[in-house]
Amino acid sequence: GGEQISGNYGCRTERERRLKTNEESLRELWDNVKRTNIRIIGVPEEEEREKGTEKIFQEIIAKNFPNIGKEPLTQIQEAQRVPYKINPRRNTLRHILIKLTKIKDKEKILKAAREKKQITYKGTPIRLLADFSADTLQARREWYDILYVMKGKNPQPRLLYPARLSFRFEGENKSFTDKQKLREFRNTIPALQQNTKGTSLGRKEKATTRITIRNKNTTNDKAYQ
Repeated sequence: GGEQISGNYGCRTERERRLKTNEESLRELWDNVKRTNIRIIGVPEEEEREKGTEKIFQEIIAKNFPNIGKEPLTQIQEAQRVPYKINPRRNTLRHILIKLTKIKDKEKILKAAREKKQITYKGTPIRLLADFSADTLQARREWYDILYVMKGKNPQPRLLYPARLSFRFEGENKSFTDKQKLREFRNTIPALQQNTKGTSLGRKEKATTRITIRNKNTTNDKAYQ
């Protein structure tokens, strides 16, 4: 009886491991598909009827980032509203999705957007964001409370693509893909324990726990749902 239970448990853990690997591969694939995308949030509906979505994007770049506007951007592969059809039960504006041909152009635009902070279209505030899968968005949100606390302690924390936390420690760049790895590292370093005091690292969490920090510096990756 004991051997059978042990065998069943082994099969289950192997299945769970494979499922997790498949989920991670799917998330990675989906993020790669979206890697050159920019989401534009806040442009009024119907604007593209007279000029087209691509023209709206070009106007936003020219007006908000004149230096980038002077340089020829690579081709826009795709420009459209998402979802494609309007849902009459939702009164929120649909996002505009821009797919560029080169990652470096996307990164240049998003860097300029972060530095400018206030971006507008015809006087209306809009936002330009990277486009991530839902799972990656959630993984990025999991780091927000740690980023927020660390910024006050000055180890130069950064959120790297797609969802890695990086910071300077004793002259070296450290990078972590999940909280468990950071927690294990933190437990051996008293100074780091002090730097992350009051964050979710100090308590065990369920995988489904969501962390939301309502702070202007940490809400750049709001969910797109």
